Amino acid sequence: MFSKGLKKEHYGYLFIAPFFIIFIVFGLYPIVYSFYLSLSSWDGFGSPEIIGFANYKRLIGDYMFYKALFNTLFIWVISVIPQLTVSLILAVILHEKFIKGKSLFRAIFFFPNIVTAASLGLLVGLIFSWQSGSFNELLINLGIISDPVNWPDKPYFMRLLISSILFWQYFGYSMIIYIAGLQGISRDLLEAAEIDGASKVQVFFKITLPLLKPIMIFQVITSIIGGMQIFDQPYTLTNGSGNPDNATLTSVMYLYKTAFTRYQYGYGSAIAFGLFIIIVIFSIISFVVMNRKTKGAQG
Repeated sequence: MFSKGLKKEHYGYLFIAPFFIIFIVFGLYPIVYSFYLSLSSWDGFGSPEIIGFANYKRLIGDYMFYKALFNTLFIWVISVIPQLTVSLILAVILHEKFIKGKSLFRAIFFFPNIVTAASLGLLVGLIFSWQSGSFNELLINLGIISDPVNWPDKPYFMRLLISSILFWQYFGYSMIIYIAGLQGISRDLLEAAEIDGASKVQVFFKITLPLLKPIMIFQVITSIIGGMQIFDQPYTLTNGSGNPDNATLTSVMYLYKTAFTRYQYGYGSAIAFGLFIIIVIFSIISFVVMNRKTKGAQG
C-alpha cells in the first residue's frame, strides 16, 4: 500500500533518507547543541544556565588556550613540512617506470598509517621511558651516555618526538595521494618536454610540480584540519598530563580536560567552536596563498 502511494520519481528519497537521518541525529544535532552549550554554564547536572557570549570572552583572554594552540601549531609545522616534502620525493621516485617492486614499497610506506595513533603513542612512550626505555639502554651500551636521560622531562624534545610520530604515521598516506596526482598527468606531455631537450629536473619543476598544485592545496588543507585536532599521540605519550610544563598540551587535549575532567561543558564547547573558526581561517589563507602561487606560475 505504501509503495502504491509513492510515485516512482520519489523512490530516490527512500535511498538517501538513511544518510540524512543519521547525519541529522549524529552530526547536525550535536553541532547545534554544542553551540547552545557554548552559550551556557553547565557541569553536566541540572539544566544549562545561559550566560551569552561570556565563554567566548573568557576564551579570548585564556593564556592556556593560546599556549595549547602554540604547541599544536609548533608540532604541526615540524611534522607537516618534512612529511609533505619526503612523501612528494618518494611519490616521484615510485612513479618511475624503471623502479621494480613499486607496489611492495608503496605498501611498506603506507603501513604506518593503518596503525592506531594511540598504539604508536604508547609504544614510543615505552621506548623513551626514563627508567626502562630501550632508547636509553641503546645509548648506554654504545657508550654515548653513562646515566639514563629523562627524555619525557624535556619540553622541546617531547614536541619533536610527537612531530616525528605524526610524520612517520602519515607520510605514506601523503605519498599515495601524490602518486594518484602523478598518475593523472599525461605521459605524452612529459615525453614531449624531454624530446624538446628538457632535463628530468626541468620537467619536474616546470611541468610536474605546477600540475600537482591542486593536490598540494588538498594536502595542505587536510593536514591543517588534521593537525589542529592532534590528540591521541600526545595524550597516550604523556598519560594525558601534557607535561613537561604543558609543552605537549594540544588544543584538543585542553578541550578534553576542560570538558571531561573539570566538567566545564559550556566552556569546552566554546573552545571547540574557537578551534573550528581557527581551522577555517588557516584553511582559507592556505587556499588563497596556494592559488595565487598557482596563477603566478601559470602566468
